[in-house]
Amino acid sequence: MPEPTPAPPPAAAPVTGRQRLLNSLWPPRLTRAQLTVAVLLCVLGLGLAIQVRSTSDNSALRGARQEDLVRILDELDNRTKRLEDEKRRLENQRTELESSSNQAAEARKQTAQKEQQLGILAGTVGAQGPGIELTVSDPKGLVEADKLLDAIQELRAAGAEAIQINDVRVAADTYFSGAAGRVEIDGKKVSQPYRFKVIGKPQDLEPALNIPGGVVQTLEKEQAGVSVQRSEKIIVDALRPAKRPDYARSSSQ
Repeated sequence: MPEPTPAPPPAAAPVTGRQRLLNSLWPPRLTRAQLTVAVLLCVLGLGLAIQVRSTSDNSALRGARQEDLVRILDELDNRTKRLEDEKRRLENQRTELESSSNQAAEARKQTAQKEQQLGILAGTVGAQGPGIELTVSDPKGLVEADKLLDAIQELRAAGAEAIQINDVRVAADTYFSGAAGRVEIDGKKVSQPYRFKVIGKPQDLEPALNIPGGVVQTLEKEQAGVSVQRSEKIIVDALRPAKRPDYARSSSQ
């Protein structure tokens, strides 16, 4: 009996152009150059996102009034001028040391002046000079310690050389603690009204506190009363004890 002849296999379905395109794209076959380009594009996108966010953070200045913007620019100009004056002063000191016939005496003179300046900054000696008086009344006890710290930072940035709050001298290591209505400075409780005595250029200090969104507006949002007055003679007489080093000794001894 003859064996049956097997049926021919079914003809394969024709491959369309869309299927050929999908087959060429998936799975992806990335070369090293393509992978490098993809990473660079990702980094570029991240940088653009950060730039957009940074630009949006300055939206408060866009909405500021013209006179506020002029005042902010004046404050920046004043800070630049202070830095230029400090640079000029240091250059003059260098010139005096180089040209003085008695360099040792001139060096001792400048050292004594520097010691006095550092004592004022450290709060170990009293000081007087032009400046402002900032008074913050907080009858409702809503002003937090960090708001007072913000005022200190703004005053320092505006060129304050000596600061006293009530009977506490403010120095580089001064810290604020406590809740609203129970503020402590360097562990010492201070009660409102908080009276800031600040020595520096009044024409720099006062505008720094009154910039849009600055210290005065922030405190007023906390329902605090704020007043700023210029004075040609501010006396800062609260002192901090001078700390002796535990281990450091003069190398000349």
